[in-house]
Amino acid sequence: MKNNGVDIGKVHLASNAVFAPMAGYSDLGARYLARLYGAGLTYSEMVSAKGLIYENKETEKLLEKTEIEKPYAAQLFGSSPECIHKAVGLLPKGIDIVDINMGCPAPKIVKNGEGSALLMDPVLAGEIVAAAVSASDRPVTVKMRLGFAMGDFAADTVAKSVEKAGASAVTVHGRYREQMYAGTVDRDKIRAVREAVNIPLFANGDVRTFADYEKMMTETGAAGVMIGRGALGHYALFAEIAGITVDRTPYDDIMLQVDYLKKLYPERVVVNLMKSHVCAYASGRAGVAKEIREKVHRASLFSELQEVIDGYFR
Repeated sequence: MKNNGVDIGKVHLASNAVFAPMAGYSDLGARYLARLYGAGLTYSEMVSAKGLIYENKETEKLLEKTEIEKPYAAQLFGSSPECIHKAVGLLPKGIDIVDINMGCPAPKIVKNGEGSALLMDPVLAGEIVAAAVSASDRPVTVKMRLGFAMGDFAADTVAKSVEKAGASAVTVHGRYREQMYAGTVDRDKIRAVREAVNIPLFANGDVRTFADYEKMMTETGAAGVMIGRGALGHYALFAEIAGITVDRTPYDDIMLQVDYLKKLYPERVVVNLMKSHVCAYASGRAGVAKEIREKVHRASLFSELQEVIDGYFR
């Protein structure tokens, strides 16, 4: 399957496989690795529009990017068109695309009418996108799920609404909010959304191998795929899709990620963030994966985590 990339508005992506925004996972180091291995686009972790407006320092830190993230997208969440408009106007230079989160299933987000709660109000979803479009000349995209309650398919209607409001692309995770991350994605429903709009659609969910990528592209007719958990500890998947060769070891990748995190966070935060990543690298190691996970979870100091990394990956 030939990969010629894809255009989002005026922004060209060299590959049609992009790295998903994931709170607690798509940190600076993870995004660097995704781009190093050929991902066409990387996103910030989910950023609060209100946090930007109130100049929250931790919120602003989430927008920092690495030197090879070009193009780069900032993902915002909020339920107020006015807040979204102000937040987009405050985004720093170097951000090429604005993505609006309409898919996050977390209860603390949903209870505020944000994330996947917006799937229940297509009109408001369109107003939020229109506000973002009017705030800058950056392309605006939307990430959503199939719907809120199980079986209540709404993504086609929401996608039409945001396209009319000026969205340049949509990403559809093939699950309902009620499913969280359980079950399998519904590729037929993703295709239905793709057929409802004329802008590029990225299909998201359950892509862990090149065969998964090909199946998703074929069965949905999508312009590209967004890969999240399937890429953690396996960034080489992006290289396979992009048709490039990257000569690195898992140890190289782990330590590069550590170096980037150390630029932003104190040791305890680096340790907590890297625990999940090291466990992801361990998942492909038959016979020792459980042992690695147990030792990683016991680590409280970076020296203890480094001992695990050296012992199993070096």
